[in-house]
Amino acid sequence: MPHIRTTHVGSMPRGENLTPLLIARDRGEPYDVAEFDAKVSAAVDEAVRHQVECGVDIVSDGEIGKIGYSTYMIERLSGFGGHVDRKSALDLAEHPALVKKLSAMMGSQDFVRASCIGPIKLVNLEPLHEDIRRFKAALAQEGREGTQAFMNAASPGLITAFQVNKYYPSHEAYLADLAEAMRTEYETIVDEGFYLQLDCPDLAMSRHTGYQDLSEAEFLKVAEENVAALNAATANIPPERMRMHICWGNYEGPHDHDIPLERVVDIILKARPATILFEAANPRHEHEWKVWADAKIPDHKVLAPGLIDTCSNYVEHPELIAQRIERFAGIVGAERVVASTDCGFGTFAGYGKIDPDVTWKKLRSLREGADIAGARL
Repeated sequence: MPHIRTTHVGSMPRGENLTPLLIARDRGEPYDVAEFDAKVSAAVDEAVRHQVECGVDIVSDGEIGKIGYSTYMIERLSGFGGHVDRKSALDLAEHPALVKKLSAMMGSQDFVRASCIGPIKLVNLEPLHEDIRRFKAALAQEGREGTQAFMNAASPGLITAFQVNKYYPSHEAYLADLAEAMRTEYETIVDEGFYLQLDCPDLAMSRHTGYQDLSEAEFLKVAEENVAALNAATANIPPERMRMHICWGNYEGPHDHDIPLERVVDIILKARPATILFEAANPRHEHEWKVWADAKIPDHKVLAPGLIDTCSNYVEHPELIAQRIERFAGIVGAERVVASTDCGFGTFAGYGKIDPDVTWKKLRSLREGADIAGARL
């Protein structure tokens, strides 16, 4: 029977004892460097151990050493500064009372939202080397050296959506320098033996967040440009060594302003990464498996649908997960399906609704569901 591989999108809960250090580092405040390294290393060890125990085939470092997936690069690249308040997502702007409730449940996003205020250049890759060192040590501790593992990196388009351009004459010029500046990070991750995962919510979520002031036609043009920049930045990396993640926002909102998958799927399929991770479990996007069934998916592409929701503490039943896997196996074949999650479990330090213990229950259920599906396919 086929072995259905399991993975997840990347981020894991940081924990209360680590979050203050991550916030201090992000804000440029004094912090104990030795304490930071010790606590991050211990948290990465724990995250990898839990993933292995849960039967996850393709594991990550949990992005434990980062404040978040979309702003961490401001300590690695020049050209960023200041702080700008984020725009409320279009769906949440209509429900201010819900925003207050969500903040009480999920915490606040206490990270620096810098703008681009000067030329973008790579100036410090040491934080990446620190992440790699800790991850390799954790894998060795679990006897998983040389096995399948991945590390996350922000795509050029994602950076433009979170770090607003206040310097370059055009979006294309900003993208071009970002692609060149991020290229070394991307290639280093692959050269160190990991799969590279490009996080690309700019191709979906940003329609109702960072790019909400654009028309749909203008947004789709930006999405095309973002994919072209991603492809240029990864030109030296084989597609099969890359994954990309598409999402509409990891929060429990109405999501009734989400751009439908069918509007962006052809743009997504133009990106070089072979494996595509996407939301397929939550109530707003589960039905879109039919879009993938109708799409012209190149033979080398692997689908990694989200089969468990990362906004709810419900633990999905393994039989439900198996049924969801079977839908996608019917589209591309079992060998081209990887069972994944809708999004990350700890998108930003100190922010998130999922209890850490529930995270591991969900991943164990993912493994059980994948085994059920494998036995039936």
